[in-house]
Amino acid sequence: MPPETPDSTDPKEWMRRVRSNLARARDASGVPDVLYEDLCFDAQQAAEKAIKAVLVKAGKPYPKTHVIERLLALAEEAGAEVGPEIREAAILSDYATVARYPGPGEHVTAEEHARAVELAEKVVGWAESQLAD
Repeated sequence: MPPETPDSTDPKEWMRRVRSNLARARDASGVPDVLYEDLCFDAQQAAEKAIKAVLVKAGKPYPKTHVIERLLALAEEAGAEVGPEIREAAILSDYATVARYPGPGEHVTAEEHARAVELAEKVVGWAESQLAD
């Protein structure tokens, strides 16, 4: 029997994926071939999916976008309170695009990685509080 397909209409399924992305984003254990750019992509994905979980709970459609600022605006329109510390996570959007592939741009530093994880953790905590209501 094939495994059950995850339900994209269940915020808990979204948060399960969020936890996976966040765990990978945090892993700066020094594995030689892992790039900070990729860890920051996981931080961005954790934040993006956490916001989408809030939208799913509110019954609001979400666009196929990686733009954190846009998703937060939709969450706010759906009734979620979005403070300035959560809006700071908008800087994570570039990790979904610019830093994701080779090309123009600088390498991500350890400090930038730490900040990306910190912002993702704030968004995830915020989403968990929104889902607890």
